[in-house]
Amino acid sequence: MRLLRNFFLLIGFFFFLCVVLAFTEQPYWVYHWLGTSKSELKWEPRHIILLGGGGMPSESNLIRCWYAQRAAKSFPNTKLIIAMPGLTEDSLSTPNRIKAELVAGGIPHKRIGFEPLGTNTRSQALECMRQVKMQAPILLVTSPEHMRRAVLSFKKAGFTKINALPAFENASEADLSFTDDELGGNAPLIPDVGESTNMRYQVWNHLKYEILIARELVALSYYKLRGWI
Repeated sequence: MRLLRNFFLLIGFFFFLCVVLAFTEQPYWVYHWLGTSKSELKWEPRHIILLGGGGMPSESNLIRCWYAQRAAKSFPNTKLIIAMPGLTEDSLSTPNRIKAELVAGGIPHKRIGFEPLGTNTRSQALECMRQVKMQAPILLVTSPEHMRRAVLSFKKAGFTKINALPAFENASEADLSFTDDELGGNAPLIPDVGESTNMRYQVWNHLKYEILIARELVALSYYKLRGWI
């Protein structure tokens, strides 16, 4: 019973710490570090590799497509590789839906290829070696929390010239504040929140970042122990 009690106390303390940290800027800066610590553009890429992040449409894949489209337009001589498992013969598969989104954004069909076999970052890096020379400059496009592991995985696989483009979200520039009492409804004995975008949005975003950070730190540790990074 004492062991179980100590376990729940530890869980409670951890949860309390996460909530406290959500009111600070630290979760964002750790998230930002995961996205930028290995992100750079040293070489003009020959291949843009879009690392798929889920189904299609999904938030992660759509924002990665947005960044990949713009990178492909900035470097018009590159080939774009969609690294996403799926049946390329099926027009409704996730890889083909990603391709359709890229084509709708102005990227010609002939510039887009697939790497449909890799099911994690390590295997995607190994499979991409079948299509891309290790000495050729590449540009990785993926979510910020995944970028550090992606760069290290491709480097470990043997790629020597790795550029990285983390798909960060952009915050809205609009003023989202409001006056609670002007909107009618009940007037309960609780503080108004209309003027506090920190309470309405930032704290919850930071809690989300903390989950992403925790998952990614575990993944980085596992990859390190396996010798994949």
